[in-house]
Amino acid sequence: MRVSNAERAPRRRSGWFRRIARLVLLVLAMPFAVTLAYRVMPPPASALMLLRAAGGEGIDYRWRSADKISRHLVHAVVVSEDARICQHNGVDWNVLQGLVKEAFDEDGDPVRGGSTIAMQTAKNLFLWPHRSYVRKGLEIPISLWIDYTWPKRRIIEVYLNIAEWGPGVYGAEAASQRYFKTSAANLSAQQAALLAAALPNPMIYTAGKPGPRLRRRAQRVRARMRGAQAHVRCFE
Repeated sequence: MRVSNAERAPRRRSGWFRRIARLVLLVLAMPFAVTLAYRVMPPPASALMLLRAAGGEGIDYRWRSADKISRHLVHAVVVSEDARICQHNGVDWNVLQGLVKEAFDEDGDPVRGGSTIAMQTAKNLFLWPHRSYVRKGLEIPISLWIDYTWPKRRIIEVYLNIAEWGPGVYGAEAASQRYFKTSAANLSAQQAALLAAALPNPMIYTAGKPGPRLRRRAQRVRARMRGAQAHVRCFE
């Protein structure tokens, strides 16, 4: 029995819809699968690095294991970015409202609000930098999966290696060499505080040449670092 052109058209549309749906599901599933590999292997690059490179920036990215990154920097970044990292499961539901409102601090600078280190890691690794509800909707489940499959030490290790610290500068080692001419392992407490203070907007703040505003932010980070031990027990 012959099939008319009118009957073929809906079938073709249905076939294309199924192919597109499969492709979308594959793209959405990829971060969850790749996360398992990144539990043991260094990411070769992040989505943010590739997006910036496509815009003409270089990539200075030098992986260093957690034991080759200054403990001062771990303390500074945790107290500045995610002081409750040992208490939550990748998303700090107590401050979820901050994810939507993107609160501002007293200097008028955007702060991370409820964006945990796991969420920032998910965003940098797999998503895009521009804020949107769609990105947040993807960021949350990936962050929960990262926290479920990685130990806290691995989360901070990956984050400190892929965080953006200026145009083309990614990770603690590249930032330490660029701004302080030293290795990530040898950062002082003050240098670590400056790097942590610059993270909310590394395209404006330069840790190696801090202005008054960045210095004030770094002073606040140093003050928080004095009681940081309680925040980092889960990394021991």
